[in-house]
Amino acid sequence: MEIVTIHAAKTTLSQLLARVEAGEEIVLARGRDPIAKLVPFRSPTKGRRFGALRGTVSVGPEFFHPLPEDELAAWE
Repeated sequence: MEIVTIHAAKTTLSQLLARVEAGEEIVLARGRDPIAKLVPFRSPTKGRRFGALRGTVSVGPEFFHPLPEDELAAWE
């Protein structure tokens, strides 16, 4: 991760953005004090949608039966 001053960032912004697009992270600093970080943009993942697996997954009645003693012991 490279540290770049604001003055240098102003003059080379296009090159810095090309490096960020390639996956690099760059820290912007005012003098020696870091103030911001340029990172590649990642679009947010879609949230879960209730009922998305309806019709493809089923739970049988055996799911609700008590577990055998040996399996219960394995969980403890």
